[in-house]
Amino acid sequence: MSSSSSASHKIGSLHTVAFYNLENLFDTKNDSKTLDDDFTPKGFKKWNKKRYHGKLRKLSKAISNVGRDKNGNAPVIVGLAEVENKGVIKDLIGTKHLRKKGFGYVHYDSPDERGIDVALIYQEEYFTIIHSEVIPLMVYNEEGQRDFTRDILYVNGRLNNETVHILVNHWPSRRSGSDETSYKRVEAAKTVRHALDRIKGEEEDPVFIIMGDFNDDPGSESIKDHLMGPDLYNPMSRLLSIERGSLNHRFHWNLFDQIIFSHNFFDHKAGTHKFAHADIFDDHFLKEWKGKYKNNPFRTFKGRKYLGGYSDHFPVYIQLKMQ
Repeated sequence: MSSSSSASHKIGSLHTVAFYNLENLFDTKNDSKTLDDDFTPKGFKKWNKKRYHGKLRKLSKAISNVGRDKNGNAPVIVGLAEVENKGVIKDLIGTKHLRKKGFGYVHYDSPDERGIDVALIYQEEYFTIIHSEVIPLMVYNEEGQRDFTRDILYVNGRLNNETVHILVNHWPSRRSGSDETSYKRVEAAKTVRHALDRIKGEEEDPVFIIMGDFNDDPGSESIKDHLMGPDLYNPMSRLLSIERGSLNHRFHWNLFDQIIFSHNFFDHKAGTHKFAHADIFDDHFLKEWKGKYKNNPFRTFKGRKYLGGYSDHFPVYIQLKMQ
């Protein structure tokens, strides 16, 4: 079915766009170029094929159910963080929950020392790629040495024939302290903003979707002061509360996982998409069911201990209605 013919029967239907940090989706092989030794059968995590394939099944189940209760379909576009390589993405979209959906993917290896990257998977019936590339994130420590981290993935494509520009992010972590690392995420925000401004200089009224694990909340300096502007809207800013977020650290909720988009998703214009809904996908099966971590994301590992869960993050999503 061609893109033009398939678009006609989707008028008025809801399409889900999601983002999910997969918590270290590594294969079991040792890559000599990255620090992935922990995720090998003899490594710190004792990461074997049984555990790997169990995680794939769980993640694909989660992805296939994001937004399904509202439109009966898996997400048409999903941004991913913490994938090791193309192989794990192929394995993920080849699982029973996803393989019949006809997912394609976009992935580039990034210079991250641990070997984790961002990627995009998409249902080819609904989304077609025009162009993709990586935008290097150039951040440096106090000694002037580059901090090798995840590139930003830029994908230009057509969602039901509407051209959209998607940027998938996984900004530098807070591992050395939130304040101490804030400048890195500010630089990431500036890099994304520069990319948006460049595209706006080349195209009239472009449509943007900016998604990722920003390692900052909607009200953090990087997002609020250096990324957001009158051209963007962040539906996630209303979702964070003391009782809810996409990840929980020391019994405190954060919403690092966000999907931000341009204001033209509020326009009433035939043949375009209109914003309908945003949420955190935190269904019961994705949560710890009991104990002191009850209702937190059911993660794969806690330190050395294998828990066998999905991820330490919940997916987030928006839904768009074809007009």
